[in-house]
Amino acid sequence: MLNRSKTPCVRRSAVAAAVAGAVLALAACESGSGSDAKAKEGAGPAVVAPGKPGEPARTLSAEEAAKAAPDDSPNSADFTYARMMITHHRQAIEMTALATDRAESTQVKRLAARIAAAQQPEVDAMEGWLKTNGGEKAGGGHDHGAMPGMATKAQLAQLRAAKGEAFDQLFLTLMITHHQGAVTMAVEVLSDGNNVLVEEMANEVIAQQTSEIGRMQKM
Repeated sequence: MLNRSKTPCVRRSAVAAAVAGAVLALAACESGSGSDAKAKEGAGPAVVAPGKPGEPARTLSAEEAAKAAPDDSPNSADFTYARMMITHHRQAIEMTALATDRAESTQVKRLAARIAAAQQPEVDAMEGWLKTNGGEKAGGGHDHGAMPGMATKAQLAQLRAAKGEAFDQLFLTLMITHHQGAVTMAVEVLSDGNNVLVEEMANEVIAQQTSEIGRMQKM
């Protein structure tokens, strides 16, 4: 399932690479040919754009090369993902903070520290992305129940009240579910979203949190 969902990102990345190559070729042609290129029927120099895997390269005009650039304008799925994942990550960070003086296992404490260290920069990145794209104030809040993997208020209260081995077990149980929910959200935006940066962030969530799920399941 994960491999199929990543396909849109891989395809768009290939197109972006092809267009980037075309732009470099265009720049080289412009610097090398000078006025001779401009003299050819008033058109810009031809651009050789690498083809997709298994397809031959194409020769494009300057205008065609510009039009071939992929449109990765954020859509509603991108904005929704960023807003919801910020809230999702913040709850995980809140849960990891409890491990400092409640966890008994050194492994659990170290895991909690790694999760917090990884997810806070991701929150900052998504907040920056929303601000850059004009979506930081749109959409309002989200019902925690609508986000997969989110712990309920009762579960958080139980976690705050637990200590020692009981805390460790409950923390791992809740965090595994929390991570699985984050992966589900990331897979969905890879299918429904359109922005390359959001796709990159979602792929990072999938890779990192899938690895952590495996680690927690072995504890």
